[in-house]
Amino acid sequence: MKNVYLIGVGLIGGSMLLDLRAHYPEAVFYGIDHNDDHLDQAISCGVVDHKATMEDLINADLVIVSIPVDATVNLLSQVLDNINDDSLVMDVGSTKEAICASVANHKNRRQYLATHPIAGTEFSGPQAAIKDLYKGKTMIVCEVEKTAFAQQELGKGLLEKLGMRVRYMTPAAHDKHIAYVSHLSHISSFMLGKTVIQEEANERDIFDLAGSGFESTVRLAKSSPAMWTPIFAQNKEHVIAGLDGYIDNLVSFRESLKNDNHTAIYNEMAQTNRIKTILKGIQNGK
Repeated sequence: MKNVYLIGVGLIGGSMLLDLRAHYPEAVFYGIDHNDDHLDQAISCGVVDHKATMEDLINADLVIVSIPVDATVNLLSQVLDNINDDSLVMDVGSTKEAICASVANHKNRRQYLATHPIAGTEFSGPQAAIKDLYKGKTMIVCEVEKTAFAQQELGKGLLEKLGMRVRYMTPAAHDKHIAYVSHLSHISSFMLGKTVIQEEANERDIFDLAGSGFESTVRLAKSSPAMWTPIFAQNKEHVIAGLDGYIDNLVSFRESLKNDNHTAIYNEMAQTNRIKTILKGIQNGK
């Protein structure tokens, strides 16, 4: 691995490059971004070594596309147009159906690996990049059968070095499941934050009275709207289905409370406590 190119020098791609540096000390890391200030920050943070352009991708061994999903749909074909015969291109978008469809018939489709790391923080930009973000986390890989064997092996080696588990899915299955466990969580966090801001006119009261439960629940509301709006738009069908079920549960809880049906409230919470067992199994690697 000699030349690694990152398109979009933010948290997700930047964190990946920080870890890959330790495994490929001889490699040179390049950044491509429409925001020149971000590129300067990425260089000063040690995420990349040099600025680059799309035309430079002919020299790439690896290209990581880490930009909003709507931009990925528009740019991925151009990336595949510019690479050499041995390059591997990976994207890290939170949706997969639209992105995979955008290059389904591209002549270099077999050099593309569709991936989505289940990792991140609520922060964004080059300065948010951190080491070991991916260690022990899951990487979703879609349509692996459409990627050439040599590029599959290169991608597999990269993920092993990052310490990631691999889960294979179709793009459709990915987008359906991720709508519930990721996209709905972000919407819930944003809307809870909005509700509290609307109802609590005194910001000091929010600051003084908010406990760790509130803080952890609205953590995702700090996330970038520029990144999440296209995600919700691309995964509209599954997100709406998730919202319908979530709203039904909220209405049911509201009616139980309104009617003093405390037994129903208790039973719903008790049944939902099973999430502790599910998440404990995930944390233990099961």
